[in-house]
Amino acid sequence: MNSIAILCSGGDVSGMNPAIKHFVEYALAKDLKPYLIYDGYDGLIDGDIHEAYFSSVSGIINRGGTILRSKRSSRFLDPSYRAKAKANLAKLGIDKLVVLGGDGSFRGMSAFCAEHNISFCGVPSTIDNDIVGTEYSLGVDTALNVIRSAIDNIRDTASSFSRAFVIETMGRDCGYLALISALTSGAELCLIPEVEYDLIHYKQKFAQELKNGRRYFIAVVSEGIKDSSQSIAKWFEDEVGIEARVTTLGHTQRGGSPTTYDRLMAYRFVTHAIDALLSKDGANSVICYNSGGFNYKDIETIAKSKFELSSELLGYLRYV
Repeated sequence: MNSIAILCSGGDVSGMNPAIKHFVEYALAKDLKPYLIYDGYDGLIDGDIHEAYFSSVSGIINRGGTILRSKRSSRFLDPSYRAKAKANLAKLGIDKLVVLGGDGSFRGMSAFCAEHNISFCGVPSTIDNDIVGTEYSLGVDTALNVIRSAIDNIRDTASSFSRAFVIETMGRDCGYLALISALTSGAELCLIPEVEYDLIHYKQKFAQELKNGRRYFIAVVSEGIKDSSQSIAKWFEDEVGIEARVTTLGHTQRGGSPTTYDRLMAYRFVTHAIDALLSKDGANSVICYNSGGFNYKDIETIAKSKFELSSELLGYLRYV
């Protein structure tokens, strides 16, 4: 029986556990022996690799995070540690890997596979949704729903106290979460790293809206913008003339029970990943989702370009 393993690398996302569950079940259905690797690439190096059974993944589909845990491994950059990882896999007869992570994780795995004749398929897994070549990454829908729920709750207080609320989302240098959340929550202001802004542009508009009866504002900002959220709140108070508060959502966006859509996408991503490794057509690639379908892209195609938000989404920003 051929062996196959799965690991998580980089930040955790809701959707990883459904992916792990389906990995085990689908591998067994395909007459493969599934293994679970704990603690990411460190687990490869330390041999924390265990054969999986149906019971190993029972009851995890509704849980956020990952039962495999995840780490960013500096040791994996060292060729001697990668050789140790290969030896651990060879002892168990594992020559196929499914990797849940981001582009950095995929680049590390690509180097490892080139050195040691291992096949891998990457599943994009990041709430930032900033992987080149795929319109969707696992965990994004759950994160957006966490943000939506938070904004809906904050709106109640904003309207009750006649305040402006500045709500900061994650995303590093990518404004996807902030932009989509602003569009779908009816925010009055959205600031993202991809678009230059001048608050003077909004001052007269917002002041006039207050005169016309507006009683509160919702501003959604990405963590990667040039100004701090606190400074945006101070601008509301000093320039617009309304009391303001800041809510930084932080790591609440990475957790929570996976949405139905993320559970379904986990199922689909993993199915295509295992099929790619069995057919070898998509081996040493990343499974991407575009225009309603799946396709395989090599890591160089993904790594050589900088992620950019679509012109369509950016076009909507002018109406916020």
